[in-house]
Amino acid sequence: MADFDAIVVGSGCAGPAAAYELAKAGKSVLVIERGTTSGAKNVSGGRLYLHALRALFPDDAGSAPLERRIVRERVSLLSADSATTLDVTDELMRDERYESWSVLRARFDPWLAEQAEGAGAEYINGIAVEELLKDGDRVTGVRAGDDEITADVVLLCDGVNSLLVPQAVGAPRPRPDQVAVGVKHVVELPETVISDRAMCADGDGMAWLFVGDATHGRVGGGFLYTNRDTISVGIVATVSDLMESETPIYQLLEEFTRHPAVAPILEGGTVVEHSGHLVAEGGYDALPPLVGDGVLLAGESALMCVNAGYTVRGMDLALAAGQQAGRSAAAALDAGDTSAEGLAGYRAALEDSFVLRDLRTLRRFPHFMESTPRVFRDYPDLARDVMRELFLVDGTPMRPLAKAVPPIVKRTGYLNVAKDLVKGMRSL
Repeated sequence: MADFDAIVVGSGCAGPAAAYELAKAGKSVLVIERGTTSGAKNVSGGRLYLHALRALFPDDAGSAPLERRIVRERVSLLSADSATTLDVTDELMRDERYESWSVLRARFDPWLAEQAEGAGAEYINGIAVEELLKDGDRVTGVRAGDDEITADVVLLCDGVNSLLVPQAVGAPRPRPDQVAVGVKHVVELPETVISDRAMCADGDGMAWLFVGDATHGRVGGGFLYTNRDTISVGIVATVSDLMESETPIYQLLEEFTRHPAVAPILEGGTVVEHSGHLVAEGGYDALPPLVGDGVLLAGESALMCVNAGYTVRGMDLALAAGQQAGRSAAAALDAGDTSAEGLAGYRAALEDSFVLRDLRTLRRFPHFMESTPRVFRDYPDLARDVMRELFLVDGTPMRPLAKAVPPIVKRTGYLNVAKDLVKGMRSL
């Protein structure tokens, strides 16, 4: 007889969601988290779309420790000396259907773990699981430190760089072009100062993404999210590109925070946290098998991340996948069949949900980014030069835009611009 009905490895977003559903279904479940506390090692930008949290906790989502409701969206093409920015505000961002909030994982993740524990899940913190117990191809438990713990089903929610996924389903670890490195500062400032600089009321906030000079023209970008009394600011850059770069990512972050478009937002702040994390960038085509005999994958261990350039999502996918993993595991336990076939309902459920549908919709986007360096190198300067024609006035006679703009576009090539536009639209 197994020690537990289920073991969950990892307590980010997917792990506690799965454990909560299993415990709620009356199953004995153990969560093993290598951090000293939940959230101790977890990093995100971070922004959470609340629909997934409300689906998981319809009565308790309002008690989650959220930071600011996002009511302003900005996307900037960044050159070395300018930013061409799309700035959007919309009252629908306040609608419950579309709400998103900034979060700090060190505050949010312990709350998630408390919900799972409150439902009956047991927790062990501060122990890394580096090996699975197997009977042939079937996963039967984990080796945690010196202990062997068995279970009828194991749920892997242990992050992008999982040591366990290859053991569980035979998937290779992700390639350098399928993952990125994210580094982040949390900068402390008075709440009213943040509100004023983001042009938002207290309690409301801004999400701001950057492409171009933030990564010195390489694949990736910058981000800035306003929290209650801090600002999260960081860089994400593809590992394969960083391997060819002479500029380390920590230097990219320092230079980004000094950019004339970013520095005034952070001025006078104190860096109270510095963190780094691997980020899944491969999209739908990089997903490993989600089910094996005695095992399920959810969240970052399954490389679930949506990157559309104008928005980046991971936490809502992890919560929804974790919730469904817990439900599917509980159903398989009830049926007495936790083989790959008995757990296959998990993949089917995700196919019917936004998780795999959204990933499939954007499956071409990672290739578009890799194959279109002009997005990061040329277009920020092109946008800057067009805007200069529009807004700079020095007393010399104006040139008609029909004559001023074509030479700017011609430097990049009319055909190149047209091809990139069509390819970009098709990838979205």
